[in-house]
Parts: sequence; C-alpha cells; structure tokens
Amino acid sequence: MKLKVGIIFGGFSREREISFAGGRTVFDNLNKSLFEAIPIFIDSFGNFVLLDWQFIYKGSIRDFYPPVSSIPPSAGNFQIYSECLGELNKTEQENLINKIGRIIPVNELTGLIDFAFLCLHGPFGEDGRIQGFFEYLGIPYSGSGILSSAIGIDKSVQKKLMKQAGFEGPPFFTIKKDEWISEDANEVIKNIQDNIGFPCVIKPAHQGSSIGVSIVYENNKNHVIKAINRAFFLGEINSDEWTLLNGTSRIEFLRTLSDIREGIGMPLLMSANARTEKIYHPDVLNNKTEEAIINGNKKIKLEGCDGESEIVIEHFIEGKEFSCIVVRNDDNRPVALPPTEIKKGKELFDYRSKYLPGLSRKITPIELPYELIQLIRKECERLFLSLNFNVYARIDGFVTKEGNIFLNDPNTTSGMMPSSFFFHQAAEIGLNPSQFLTYIIRTSLVERKIDLQDKLHLNDLLDRLDKNIYLLKHSAEKKIRVAIILGGYSSERHISVESGRNIYEKLSSSDKYAPFPVFLTGSEDNHKLFQIPISLMLKDNADDICEKAMHFDVHEIVKEIRMQCEKITSKYSSTHDVFSPVALTYNDLSELADVAFIALHGAPGEDGEVQRQLERIGIPYNGSGVESSKITINKYETNELLKNHGFKVASHMLINLNDWKSNKEKVLSNIQSNFSYPLIAKPVDDGCSSAVKKIRNKQELITFAEMIFRSTVNFSEEDALILNLKTKEEFPQKKQFLIEELIERNNAKHFLEITGGLLTRINDNGEIVYEIFEASETLSGGDVLTLEEKFLAGQGQNITPARYALNPKERQRISEKVKNEFKNAAELLHIEGYARIDAFVRILEDDTIEIIFIEINSLPGMTPATCIFHQTAIAGYKPYDFIDKILNYGMQKIKRQVKTL
Repeated sequence: MKLKVGIIFGGFSREREISFAGGRTVFDNLNKSLFEAIPIFIDSFGNFVLLDWQFIYKGSIRDFYPPVSSIPPSAGNFQIYSECLGELNKTEQENLINKIGRIIPVNELTGLIDFAFLCLHGPFGEDGRIQGFFEYLGIPYSGSGILSSAIGIDKSVQKKLMKQAGFEGPPFFTIKKDEWISEDANEVIKNIQDNIGFPCVIKPAHQGSSIGVSIVYENNKNHVIKAINRAFFLGEINSDEWTLLNGTSRIEFLRTLSDIREGIGMPLLMSANARTEKIYHPDVLNNKTEEAIINGNKKIKLEGCDGESEIVIEHFIEGKEFSCIVVRNDDNRPVALPPTEIKKGKELFDYRSKYLPGLSRKITPIELPYELIQLIRKECERLFLSLNFNVYARIDGFVTKEGNIFLNDPNTTSGMMPSSFFFHQAAEIGLNPSQFLTYIIRTSLVERKIDLQDKLHLNDLLDRLDKNIYLLKHSAEKKIRVAIILGGYSSERHISVESGRNIYEKLSSSDKYAPFPVFLTGSEDNHKLFQIPISLMLKDNADDICEKAMHFDVHEIVKEIRMQCEKITSKYSSTHDVFSPVALTYNDLSELADVAFIALHGAPGEDGEVQRQLERIGIPYNGSGVESSKITINKYETNELLKNHGFKVASHMLINLNDWKSNKEKVLSNIQSNFSYPLIAKPVDDGCSSAVKKIRNKQELITFAEMIFRSTVNFSEEDALILNLKTKEEFPQKKQFLIEELIERNNAKHFLEITGGLLTRINDNGEIVYEIFEASETLSGGDVLTLEEKFLAGQGQNITPARYALNPKERQRISEKVKNEFKNAAELLHIEGYARIDAFVRILEDDTIEIIFIEINSLPGMTPATCIFHQTAIAGYKPYDFIDKILNYGMQKIKRQVKTL
C-alpha cells in the first residue's frame, strides 16, 4: 500500500509563492509507485484546504486565490491576495475555498494523510509552530523538529547561539521595531559606524528568500534609514513626490509598495490626519492617500501588518558566498554535501537571482583548496549538531580572502524549486529529485520515532515504505526510453534547461518512461550532444552545464562524499544513471532512445534542424515537423503567411543588418514613415520575451538596432540603461530584427492579451484532430510581458480561462471564435503535436471580435509555472498526462508515416 503524503504548501508568509512552487515540485516528483500525493494548501487565513489538483499548476497563488469571480473591479488592475478582500468571516472564507477545493477539518487530517511533507517557508511554516501542530496530531512530518525549527527561523537567536558555540561571525547588533520608531536615527548610524562599520547588511530577523535585505555601502543617513525601514516593512509617502506621479507611474509605485516580496505588502496601517487606519487594497490606499494630501498631510506613514519585530545589522563580508546542504547519513551522522559557490559581484543574491533560471552561476563544489572545502563542510556539520537540526538543513556562509569561514542563516527548510540547492547538491551524489524526496521522507520517519510516542505506527509505515522501495529497485518492468534534449546556444538556452528539467522530472517518477537528459551545445553548423548525469542537468543554468560537459572531471571532495553516502545512493538511485557526460552523435541516439522530447526553444530546435536529424535516424519526437518548424521559427514569415490568408496580424517590417550598415538614416526614415512611436522591436527568431522592447523614441530605436547588430557579445551600461535592461539580462546578437506596431485597445470596449495552447491526436481514420485549450489572459506589470512574469514563480499573473466577457454565454461565444481562429491558423501552418499561440483580442462596441496574432511557438516553454499547464488542467490533463499524449502522438505519427510509405 502506498503512503499518503500530504504536501503542505502555500501559507500566509511573504515567501508563500516559493512555498507554492516548491509544493508543486514535490507533488510532481514524489514517486508514483511509492506515494499518493495529497495537496494541502494553507490559505492567507490559515485554513487547511484540500486543493483541487488543477490549481497546483497555476503560475501564482493569485492566479486562482482569491477566485477571479470573487475579485472586485480594480481601478489600478492590481493583482491581490485574499487578505486584500478585508476581514472575512468563516462563511465568506468557505465561499472562496469551495471554488478551489474544500476546507479540511483538523480531526480529518489523521485519516487523510500518513505523513506531512512541509514545504512552508517563513513564520508559521518553519518556526516550529506547524511542526508542533503535527506532533499534537501524531502525524510524522519532514525535516527538523520544534526546537530546531524555532531556532532556524530567528536570525537574532541563531547568531547569539552560534557565538556561544564558538562560531566566527561578523560584528552585529539587533534593533526591535519599537526601539527604531522611538530612537534617534543618528544614534543608530553612530552605532553602525563605531561597532559594525560600512558596508553593512540590514535584514529582517524572521524572513527568508532575501526579502527585506539591503546592503548599505557607505555612511549615508538616508540610505541607512531607507534600508532599516525596508527591513521593518515601514514606508512613507511624501506629498511632493506623490503629486509628481502621473496615472501610470502612480499605479506602478503602488504595485511595488503593496508587493509582499519587494514592498510593504497589504494590508497595512496608514497614519494620516492624526489617525491610523487599516488599508486592505491598493485602490483604497490610492484614494486615501490622495484624500490625505488634499487635506494638507505632507508625510503619510505606512506600516505592513505582516511586518517584522526585529532586524539584524551586521558587517558586510567580502568573500566567496556559498550554500551547503547537510543531511543525516544512514548511520544518523550529519554529512555536508558539496558546498556551492554563488557567483556574483557585490549585488545582492536576491529573490530574482535565486529563482529565475540563468541569472546566477552556482559552482559545485566551491572553487577553493581541498582543505578549506573540507573545513567548510566540518563547520556546517558542527553547526547542524549545535543547533539540534534534524534530517536536513541548508547553511549559508562566506569565505574571506584570508580563509576565514563565517556561517550565517542556517535554514531548516530549503527552497524546493527545481534549481534549488536542495536538489542541486543531492544530484552530486547521484540522486535525482524523486529519489532524494524518498530519502527525505524515510529519514524523517526515522527521526519522528524520537519525537512521537506511537512507534508501532511509525514502524509500520517504515516497513511498508522499505518493502515498496525494494520492489521498485528490483522491478524489471520495461520502460520507454526518452531522450530529453535541452540547452542549445541561443538566449533562450536557460529557459530550455528549465523546460527540459521539468519534463525529465515529470517522467522520472512515472511507471511508463525512463527519461535521460541530453544536452545540446555547439553552433548552427555543428551540434554537439552529451548524455549528462543528473548532477549536470540540475546545474543552475545552461552555461554551467556546457562548461562541465565539455571539460568534465569529478572533484576529490565529491568522490569522498559519494563514498560517505554510498549506502544512501545504493538504496535510492537507479542502476541506469550515468555519472559523467558521454559525447553522442545523432546516430548514437538511435541505440539509446525509443523517442525524443525536444525541450529546446528558438534555434536550434524550433527551426526544424533537430527534427530533420531525428527523422534521419528514425526516432519519433514531440511537436511539429521540419517544414512547419522552419516557418513558425520566423515571426516575419509566419505573420506574412497568416496575413496573406486573411488573418489579422500587427503591421510589421523586417530590418536587416546590411541595410542598417549601408544607410542607417534611410532605414530609420522608412520605419518612422510607416510606424508611430511607441512601437515594438524584437528578434525574428527568439521567444521567451528575449529582447522584446517597447520603443518610445528614435534614440531607443537606434540603441536597439545597434545593440542587436553589434559585433561583440558585451554592450555598454549606457545602452542597457536606455533600453531599461535588468541586471544580467541578456541581449542577443542578430542579423535582422522585427518592427511591429504596438497593438492597443483603440475603440474596443474590451481588450486583452491571451496565450493559448493546443494538442493534436490522430483519429481512427488517420486524420489529425486539433484540441484547442481555453486560452489564458496574460497580465503584464509593465510595457511587455517579461521573462520574470513568464517563468519566475509568483511573479506574473495569468487568468485561465481568459475573461472575454462577464456574461457566461457571451464569454463562451468569444472563446469559441478564438479557438476556431487558432485551429485554422494551426492547420494552415501544419502544426502538429502541441503549440502555443499568442494574440490580442478586441471586442468592439458592436460585439465584433478582432483577433490579432502575435506569434506561434511550435515548442512552447514547459517550465513548471508556464500557463499551458493551467490550460491543460481545465481540459482534465495533469502535466504528466499532457506530456504522455505529446509523446504518444510523436510515436503514432512515425508509425503513420511508415504505413503511408
């Protein structure tokens, strides 16, 4: 019998989106032969909710909770959490919850689950309270116990205990919120200058994911005050600054201020007009602020209700930054996995850098002499024991140029995103995410025998699990071998890795498929293929994988740790796993794989070349064929073809390098004669929002062209500033780019941007049948939909199904029109397998529907948060089911082609 594992995720901390994404990762990766995964979502009010499975695959909690139908109209079109609806009573809360699942009464939990896998972060998640709740119920749970969790959440207590235990650390002091509000800022600054020194780090004592953390580099009073207020989630609105904000900039200001990760969050306390009131919604904050300023208030004080009681101020350490996962070995002793170095400059390793693929470089093990790495490991193991941690922990730290080791921020609950250190370092000893989660569950069961009294029950659970692990290990069932081809060499390579990794993880825990990762690199003329071990697949980005695949060696530290963990790996790993990269040719793949899943984005992959090679060796694959891929990779050719067959597309123009070089002014004049500012400029053959920019004037247009036509990889900070590029944002080099008109509302009564997926199957007559999913409405916080909004957990918002109209009958009429138009376009372009279509929809005053196509992706992103999974969920397909159908179509298609021949 399988163990019923309740995945506890969500919650009401500022880290709830990472918890939600981590819970989804666990849900997908739990081995289906061993466990029954039960999603238990904790909402903003503390309710335990048995979540309907389709909501797990939303990109953000805000995509489904509060339900779209329960959200009041917003003048600023703000994305809100349920607490922004106000003080709801139990009945009102239940009405919300009944649209996404059902409330689980506490007395039902013991009958519903055998084990609680905790994916919660922050207060009420990793501070001992949820651990105590499950101990009270007698339900075993993952990770550390009550005391060690309480220590792990409190940076102030940690530092004091670490100092007592003899761990080196930078000078620090703490400030309580009441002290800061009443204290003279000059005294605090003097304390920093005299006892800490600049630069210094100012951070909340009870938050994770770098939320509220600032580095202050110099003795600047305004900077210190701003950083301290940020850590306490305090703010101020100045009347002079407020009046300078126009409608758009004011909305953006309020959006940032009310964000739970970047700003103060909602609800908040607003002090104005000599009184303090609680504000729940950004629209209300906007109106109240305007009213207060009209009444003569010069400064309005703001304080987050979900604030911080204490902050830590410590000296900034110059040196290599690392993170190390420590686990309990089979003999119950702690063993530190290979510490990972976080490659960065002086910038903060923030929320965006931690969780968006490709923005950071993680080097495992850290690049230091052998003896120093071992010393880091020993210190991490010592701290694990000193703080009484159990099962596993993540310990961060720094190594100075002098070789001093400073440990800080030990965490009893690690992030469980696919690229998190948790899985990244486990892969170094040979465990994939599914296997590592099995290890964590079993080790936690052993640990709970110490905490809980019902040892007979726990022994029964352990016996059942061990028996099933043994049967799984020795199962001789034939599985379909799937080569997951990921990576590439375009600006989309990092997202490709994330997509491929997600496909691998969805298949690796199944009973049907045996996936293995194949990394593609090289150039247009020379594809280089490598079968890579899990340790490489889980590197943070494509560049790390490429470097290791080309120049692979196993560090002595890793060899030793593998030997230490030999009993763990022998129990949980697969005999088919490889431990070093193997160079392959396409011909080699025919011997290794039954089918291929191309997880590449842009070229190569979407251009038909990989498909051509696979067809040559007779391997079926996902997605469209060679000729269709050649067309859809090129946005200009695709839109020309659509336009010539009566479809609406944005007015567009192709700009070539040679024309630009020979007569720049003529090209500019031609563009400005046919388009008005603002306009859209973007690459012809890249997706994932790569270099898609809203161009407002001639200077920005020239900069865009010079950037994309540049001859060297590097570009100036001045150009990056003109185009408003984010830190470490890549900008591709191309020989042509596309100019498009900016599609706007015009006179439409309703206007929205949508993205819709499709799936094909072959019917009994051998004909292709298209299934068009309900499209998602994409909400952008800025000029265009960004990489973060598409792929960073909790950052963007997609409403699925799209809100075409309030009236259900009218909404359905528009939806059917959109689906039919998408189907016709897909047939015209000979799309097969699956695809994603992006478009704008205008509903005019006479109810006429205009559908303007933007682009068509023959290999859409398949990252965990991508909205194609939201759409397939509505159609009744879990991600695994969807991927299974894609692969089945590829295998059917090749059989059909052979039969035709």
